[in-house]
Amino acid sequence: MKRRRLAREEEDLGRKRPQVGVAEEGSGFFSCLPDDLVVTILCRLSASTARPSDLLGVLIACKRLNRLGLDPLVLSNASVESLAIRAMKWSASAHRFLKRCADAGNLEACYILGMIRFYCLGNRRSGLSLMARAAICNHMEALYSLAVIHFNGSGRSNSDRDLSAGVAFCARAASLGHEDAIRVLGHCLQDGYGVRRNAAKGRRFLLLANARELAVVLSTSSSSLPHCRRLCSLLRDFWCSTPAGAPHPANQFMVEWFAARGGVVVESEGLSLCSYGGCGRPETRRHEFRRCSACGVASYCSRACQALHWKLAHKAECVPMERWLDLAAASADGAPADGGDL
Repeated sequence: MKRRRLAREEEDLGRKRPQVGVAEEGSGFFSCLPDDLVVTILCRLSASTARPSDLLGVLIACKRLNRLGLDPLVLSNASVESLAIRAMKWSASAHRFLKRCADAGNLEACYILGMIRFYCLGNRRSGLSLMARAAICNHMEALYSLAVIHFNGSGRSNSDRDLSAGVAFCARAASLGHEDAIRVLGHCLQDGYGVRRNAAKGRRFLLLANARELAVVLSTSSSSLPHCRRLCSLLRDFWCSTPAGAPHPANQFMVEWFAARGGVVVESEGLSLCSYGGCGRPETRRHEFRRCSACGVASYCSRACQALHWKLAHKAECVPMERWLDLAAASADGAPADGGDL
């Protein structure tokens, strides 16, 4: 009898013990945790997630986690990786989620959604507003993107380009350590573009940008190659190049968005994309971007994209316009085309 009673007690205890890893409302431990503690844990989790599916998995676990996971404090701490929505997964619910994160004060969400609205969805005013909200809080990418928009007069006419505003945004992003902003500011100073010309100061900015690139290469390299091999891949603006870094999720989204549409920005309008494959910015009007001065084929939204693409690919592809004209003239006269190197 005593053994049967003990077995019954153990069986009842087993039924009452909460299952580990099951977060059901009203189940044992989890139901006893206060909301503030759960929100704090979710804040740490959202700030460290490596992909959107990690945060989504929490939101669909149970009603309580869904309610607390959408708390503004949790969304404001969401990492940029958790907001890296792919273009092929874009939907109204993804749009609402980014909007909710942006309303919660997440600067990365403001920037990503602003870029998507401005360049992909054609909502210029709303996109600019979101990017400006991030830029006010010193978001480097937002500051640099606003500089590019002002340099090109994106979304407006060619006469609306504001070079001084572009330089101001670029200088602010450069002061925060944005490498492309430092590089573009250096070129502006060297060329006197939107600012008083100062070639020596511009060259110092270009050297600073490439020195920062070298620091990143050395800090992320796990190989034991001699330093001279690393130095040979340095100085993108001084006839060498460094490996291209991973694009920001906003740029990756635009690359995928327009690639899914065959690289066409707006049909029948002849708009082109930035030739650097990791940028994804499209023209908002014809002939907005600057062309390669040699071939006139490649187009770039900024000097930073031009410098990077030159060493990655365009140096081997660029054929001077004069060469094309000579070949066309030779073909018209019936003469054989020169098969030498271009």
